[in-house]
Amino acid sequence: MRDRMNVYFPPELLKQISELADRKKLSRSAIVEAAVASFLSPDGADRREAAFTRRLDRLSRQMQRLERDVGLTAETLALFIRFWLTITPPLPNEVQAVAQAKGRERFEGFVEALGRRLQKGQSFLREIPEDIRHQEPAEDA
Repeated sequence: MRDRMNVYFPPELLKQISELADRKKLSRSAIVEAAVASFLSPDGADRREAAFTRRLDRLSRQMQRLERDVGLTAETLALFIRFWLTITPPLPNEVQAVAQAKGRERFEGFVEALGRRLQKGQSFLREIPEDIRHQEPAEDA
């Protein structure tokens, strides 16, 4: 047996209830009953907290991967710059124009290769094992 209860809703909320009832092929009473039951359910708060916890855990893992990737990128760039500055001698003035032209050509080739690699979904950071950051840092030579 069911008891009757008259309630009043703002027109916009009633419209949303009606649209949901139509989409789900349920009565408006069934929609409102489910909503009130969910609101009064003692474990509803626990389910919401568990959902938030799962989302926060996923965000934490994503942030950890992002921090790892940024750290690896910065270290890779710093190591390359140090190496390049150490081994590259200054060029005499008479060959600098030719060297700059060759450098532009090589850079364009690099950008094209990078574009192809990214289109294929390849990533240098994915090639580095996850546990690399847990290893002892090697001494610089």
